[in-house]
Amino acid sequence: MGGGHMPIGRRERAKQDKRERIMTAARELFVEHGVDGVTTQQVARRADVAIGTLYLYASTKAELLIMVQNEKFAAAVDSGLAAANAAVGQGPLERVIALIRPVVECVREHIENGRAYLRELVFGDPAEPYRQAGLTLAGRLEDGITGLLTRDEDIGAADAATLARVITAIIHISTTATVCLHRSDEAVLADIRDQIHATLAPHIRAA
Repeated sequence: MGGGHMPIGRRERAKQDKRERIMTAARELFVEHGVDGVTTQQVARRADVAIGTLYLYASTKAELLIMVQNEKFAAAVDSGLAAANAAVGQGPLERVIALIRPVVECVREHIENGRAYLRELVFGDPAEPYRQAGLTLAGRLEDGITGLLTRDEDIGAADAATLARVITAIIHISTTATVCLHRSDEAVLADIRDQIHATLAPHIRAA
């Protein structure tokens, strides 16, 4: 017999369909009203599923938000990595900025939702599956920054890993701090760029 994937059964297709309807409903409602203005009952109603069915896929509104934002965050990290790899001939600072630009724009697309998402990842239960997936994405971003920094012969692997953690902390504060809420994406990115420049400069000069 030939290889290939086994066909998906009717029950599995039904589960996938319900999950997609829940994701779509949550995504739309969070954009329309913000996470604080949405209830799980509203999501279930728009997805045309019973509230008990919704709880099989996400037991809280926070988990629904993380489900939705994880998809956006993953796409932003992918876009950033592609942009950074295309930044041929650029120094470490410009490569890092190319990587994080889509991430910053993603978090700030709907500021209330982005802030809630990052707060849930940092302070929520790390054993919860959707948070685990989100933290894995955050680790992928940090690893991507580390990889970009180690391309520069001035920065060793150990320093690059530490600097990547500092840079991700800069991104987190700059995209969630109340004083930054009403700034444009470009203004926030410019401030982040200045902070990363100050962080990297001593390491590059030391060599």
